[in-house]
Amino acid sequence: MIKRTAHTTIMRLAKGFPVIAITGPRQSGKTTLAKSSFPDKPYLTLEDPDTRLLAENDPRGLLSAYPDGLILDEVQRAPQLFSYLQGFVDDNLIPGKYILTGSQQFGLLSGITQSLAGRVGLVQLLPFAMDELKAAGKLPDSADKLMLYGMYPPFYDRDLAPTDWFPAYVNTYIERDVRQLINVRDLSSFQRFVRMCAARTGQLLNLSSLASDCGITHNTASAWISVLEASYIIFLLRPHFTNFNKRLIKAPKLYFIDTGLAAWLLGVREQEQLVFHAQRGALFENMVVMEFLKSRFNRGEQADLYFWRDSKGLEVDLLLDDGASLKPVDIKSGQTIVSDSLTPLKKWCELSGIPDRPAWLVYGGTRELSNGNVSVVPWGKLATDFVK
Repeated sequence: MIKRTAHTTIMRLAKGFPVIAITGPRQSGKTTLAKSSFPDKPYLTLEDPDTRLLAENDPRGLLSAYPDGLILDEVQRAPQLFSYLQGFVDDNLIPGKYILTGSQQFGLLSGITQSLAGRVGLVQLLPFAMDELKAAGKLPDSADKLMLYGMYPPFYDRDLAPTDWFPAYVNTYIERDVRQLINVRDLSSFQRFVRMCAARTGQLLNLSSLASDCGITHNTASAWISVLEASYIIFLLRPHFTNFNKRLIKAPKLYFIDTGLAAWLLGVREQEQLVFHAQRGALFENMVVMEFLKSRFNRGEQADLYFWRDSKGLEVDLLLDDGASLKPVDIKSGQTIVSDSLTPLKKWCELSGIPDRPAWLVYGGTRELSNGNVSVVPWGKLATDFVK
């Protein structure tokens, strides 16, 4: 089993919180992590109809049967359990007693907010990060292969091809989860919508344009985006609003939690297709942004990631907010860096009032370079603690 960085965070939180919640996309390894972190705890999944029926009809009886606590998988399937959990937790405040997992933010996080606020340590577990794969000796040796396969755990513990796994993932999980959250009358329209989202990877989210291209209303597009975000399929990167320049773009940028899924939705079936693919730069950018997001989530932190773009199109792909300062990161998929590649970073540093502040350019090459305050970093360095 590949060791997860989030394990350390979970064990730290379990010393202070009576409930630990692990949320993230389906098949990201939540159950495996929960079981390996707490091997002595009983395990129940609410995907099982009999267990879910018991949780719905006799939640107090179910929890009473496990006085020392347990792991409850996909707990959002029985939302009434949260209120009863509150009582059991408050009656006997034992750190790390209950471990909850869930793959939908709507159900899990709303239950925590309403009934378990202040009692839960939350970890958002995404697919593998590059450093986890490298430590296990399973990191692909090329960015193109990594973008094609993505980083869902099944690819690294089984002999699977993207063309076999992703269709099943979309049909089994994405479409089913959507039906649980909202009433999708026309499944083909939703399938087209998800693919159109993939075509907009790394772009500003224009709901009106997206809705028009898919033949749906603006409100429907907005609802479906919310569902994809809540199900950990997409991630919306918000713009940074500190007024270094008042003429700023205010729409978020759209990314997929897993680059392999985005590539499959774009019709990429072979690694060779990526070499000249029109979306290669967007997929590379998606991969880099996700590495920084995973690093934050694995440490139990909020995302605190942003981008910056002015009305003239000058853009810095990523701003890392650590509370005390902003760290600018730009992303280029090519293996060659020219002087113009550094212009957005240098311009942003000037506008921020600190022209010589450290900045980074992550690119598709293999050599580390520097130009004044800008460090040019190869993509492979994302598998180190550089992203922290």
